Amino acid sequence: MVSTSVTAQPMINLDLTGRRALVTGGASGIGRACARRLAVAGAEVVIVDVRADVARAAAEEIGGTSLAADLSDMAVVDTLDCDIDILVNNAGFQHVAPVTEFPPDTFAEILRIMVEAPFRLSRRALPGMYERGWGRIVNISSVHGLRASPFKAAYVTAKHALEGLSKVIALEGAAHGVTSNCVNPAYVRTPLVEDQIADQARAHGLEPDEVIERIMLAKAAIRRLIEPEEVAELVAYLCAPPASMITGSSLSVDGGWTAH
Repeated sequence: MVSTSVTAQPMINLDLTGRRALVTGGASGIGRACARRLAVAGAEVVIVDVRADVARAAAEEIGGTSLAADLSDMAVVDTLDCDIDILVNNAGFQHVAPVTEFPPDTFAEILRIMVEAPFRLSRRALPGMYERGWGRIVNISSVHGLRASPFKAAYVTAKHALEGLSKVIALEGAAHGVTSNCVNPAYVRTPLVEDQIADQARAHGLEPDEVIERIMLAKAAIRRLIEPEEVAELVAYLCAPPASMITGSSLSVDGGWTAH
């Protein structure tokens, strides 16, 4: 039996007043939940997303600002304002196909958005963080940054690379008051996962409900999809003063998925 969903309640006494945060892919799913939670904590939040109208609506909801940007275009990435205290690298997408059928252009695009863009944004944000002696970089990785699954060559490759980048930044930033961590959710109730359900159903010849039960939750001890707010709560905590000694870490939010 799959457990019913829950909605995480925000922590109290989490104050990010005066901090400026940039959240990529912040118009929906995990990114939107992170943007909302950081705003509740008092941060000034900038939402970056390829979908201008959706990003604007998400920003208006939290009293933030939005920037429409295609993060697969490095010329665009290099124009984004990175005078920030908090960077949440969340943007990404999925493509499901066997390696022998995986489109090389799609593979390259996934790596640009999910590895090169976070590198370039971090590279430009870090000098200001170093100067102020404080900074937080939170990379939305995945259980697929720790484990592999078939048919997800680009996504698994990108998340593993993001894990390495995060650790390097943690080591270099430690002396400057900057932390860098990965948050590793399993399957979260987001539009990206909804798309994956349809792709996996086609790839495996299953019904959508069977995909959730037999594939997505097969390794989970807690048998339900994760809510975006549960991931956002951990992201916000990593940005708060009590988490100042957590850096270079990969924190699983996976219902026991990686305990196997």
